[in-house]
Amino acid sequence: MQRREWKTGIAALSLLLAMSAAASAEIAVSANDGKQTKAGDIVAGPQPDSISVLDISGAQVKVIGSVAAPAAMIGPPAAVAVSKDSRFALVTVCQKLDGMNLMPDDLVEVVDLSDPTHPRVVQTAHAGPGASGVSISPDGKLALVANTEDDTVTAFSLSGEHLTRIGQIQLDAKSRPTDVVFMPDGKSAVAVAQTASRLVVLSVNGTEVKNSGRWFSSGRSPYGAVVTHDGKYVINTNIGGANLAPGDPPPPRGGTIAMTDFATGKVVASIAVGPTPEHVVLSDDGRYIAVVVANGTASVRSDPKFDKVLGLLKVFAVGDGTLTQVAQADTGHWGQGATISRDNKLILLQCAAEREIEVFRFDGTSLIQDKNAAIPIGARPGSISTAFSR
Repeated sequence: MQRREWKTGIAALSLLLAMSAAASAEIAVSANDGKQTKAGDIVAGPQPDSISVLDISGAQVKVIGSVAAPAAMIGPPAAVAVSKDSRFALVTVCQKLDGMNLMPDDLVEVVDLSDPTHPRVVQTAHAGPGASGVSISPDGKLALVANTEDDTVTAFSLSGEHLTRIGQIQLDAKSRPTDVVFMPDGKSAVAVAQTASRLVVLSVNGTEVKNSGRWFSSGRSPYGAVVTHDGKYVINTNIGGANLAPGDPPPPRGGTIAMTDFATGKVVASIAVGPTPEHVVLSDDGRYIAVVVANGTASVRSDPKFDKVLGLLKVFAVGDGTLTQVAQADTGHWGQGATISRDNKLILLQCAAEREIEVFRFDGTSLIQDKNAAIPIGARPGSISTAFSR
């Protein structure tokens, strides 16, 4: 009997140590959409949606946990926000499958990550239709969700891991908000209004969130945004490119990234990056941004041009009013979200066509894809985040 109790104790201790090691690892959370189908794809028909947890702290990136749960990849890859202590994540779902038809959805899921090897959806809340970009306030007490289908931003209070809906902020009609990000002081937030080509400033006072009436524009069809750690600049992608002055000729096809002074609304940097900049993510130390450029690759392997056109991953150094490209690499197809490890040595990029997450090694000047490290995902990976991505 004593020997059996001893073995049971050893087994319990081993499990506890394994859970402790997993909890201390640097993790990323990927939301994977199995509903998106294309003729000629490598997978025939819808697959289950899922949420995956990846350990990115070691030499080998690996999936350590997964849960079957609704997810969506349409819209900017900003549908995942991880708490600063990596104890939970918020995942929005902008679409659902009704029969064989895709319909707007409004879900916000709370995913418990206390044991990242066994993530659990512990709450499902409702934002607005087309629930897309999601952010958690710096103090961890608020969450905001941009809703593309009804031109609103939903505000939730956060108590631990529990969401309580507290308000709905109305933007202009047909503005189509795709993303929303908090300023570092927590007193303001910026909603990205794609159709209106505006960055709309929201005021935050405790749990009260309002449309301040102030806005600025950094380009046409903005999509996703980040804010520098000092709160001085908003950096965002513009799918439609830079703003045009009266009489300007149409610009070449492609999008831009732009840096705007938050206090003045003045665009201090605007750089052409190529067709459809899907995502921009800021490094934990604020020194770099990574930009995912789809580059016309939203296709399938049966497309005759599949092997002739590749996506792009670009890295820029962030200065005081400057963005300077330091590295670039080709990627797979239909690029979605990216995230950067805390030491800046790894960048993960989601490829929806290949249904995998690619791994790139970065040393400050060069960006090299580690093709042997790619992680297959059954569904299309559509949004990814660490505790420091949003």
